Amino acid sequence: MSAVTALSPAPSLALPDIDGKTVDLASYRGKLVLVNFWATWCPPCRKEFPSLGRVRKIFTPSEFEVLAVNVGEDPETVFSFTGTSDFPVLFDRDAQAMARWPVKGLPTTLVVDRQGRLALRAVGGREFDDPAIVTQLMELLKQGRT
Repeated sequence: MSAVTALSPAPSLALPDIDGKTVDLASYRGKLVLVNFWATWCPPCRKEFPSLGRVRKIFTPSEFEVLAVNVGEDPETVFSFTGTSDFPVLFDRDAQAMARWPVKGLPTTLVVDRQGRLALRAVGGREFDDPAIVTQLMELLKQGRT
């Protein structure tokens, strides 16, 4: 993942989850949050999706969260792919949330630091539990400790 050159505040993100409950990025302030924009029709998205759950398990819930933002699909389609998930899967049915974020294509992943700023970005598929990415995330966690 590459560093975002100028740390800027993450755009707002408040979307419904599979149960229709609104999940708001602002409620995760103080944690590192990996925000992944994806769709089931996207082969690299499907390939990287299991690694989101694996990286989520490496870190403690009090420090790190994954938000998987599905773009343009209905809950039934997404649930048939994901089943139950260890992290929130959110629905951006009209791609309005994605339009506010620096997303050029799917998958795009951004990491929001503990202060709510965009810190890392990856365009294209990744294995998020890769040691190099885990090291980057650990470094960001260390920077944000008070």
